[in-house]
Amino acid sequence: MKHGLFSSESIPLRHRLDDCENQIALNWQTLTLLSKGMNTITITLPDIVLKVLKGVSESEGGTVEEFVCKAILTQLNISDPEAKAELHLRLSEKYMSEAEGFLAKKDYVQASEKAWGAASQIVKAIAAMEGKELRSHGELHKFVAQVSEKVGDKDLGRLWRSATSLHQNFYENWFTESQVADGVEDVKTLIAKLKKLIAKG
Repeated sequence: MKHGLFSSESIPLRHRLDDCENQIALNWQTLTLLSKGMNTITITLPDIVLKVLKGVSESEGGTVEEFVCKAILTQLNISDPEAKAELHLRLSEKYMSEAEGFLAKKDYVQASEKAWGAASQIVKAIAAMEGKELRSHGELHKFVAQVSEKVGDKDLGRLWRSATSLHQNFYENWFTESQVADGVEDVKTLIAKLKKLIAKG
């Protein structure tokens, strides 16, 4: 059963929104989806919807943009692995560009999270090419380990661990400027390696 853009798996979101309905005055925020090489759309959502989307997408090791775009693909019955891989690839490129921008602005917390986003999206792109969907941090970690073993490149694991440490830094803000910069470079290397695998098909 479908409910708008959300599948039946997302019904708890509806319940959570209903629970909050009488407790808040809805404010609205604008969310821009995708850019750089793909069409961009802008949607306006109540704050509470965006808050729930952020919570659910984070629990799945993803982003709000990814969650909404995948919901649209599902609603339109688009299951083409290449289309899904392209979505993740473009999001990876977008987040890496944003990470570099935040790094230049000395916003190391946001640079850390955007670099993590770039890393997770490129991993999901590889998985999508294989017809797989990774829906948790644990699944991301296991898949990277499998890819590393499959291609015989142990450095992939190290680079991925560097990316996950940036994700932790988003919450803890422990890293120095140089540590964040080194982490971002590691993510760039990880992305370059995985893009080569995508190119090989």
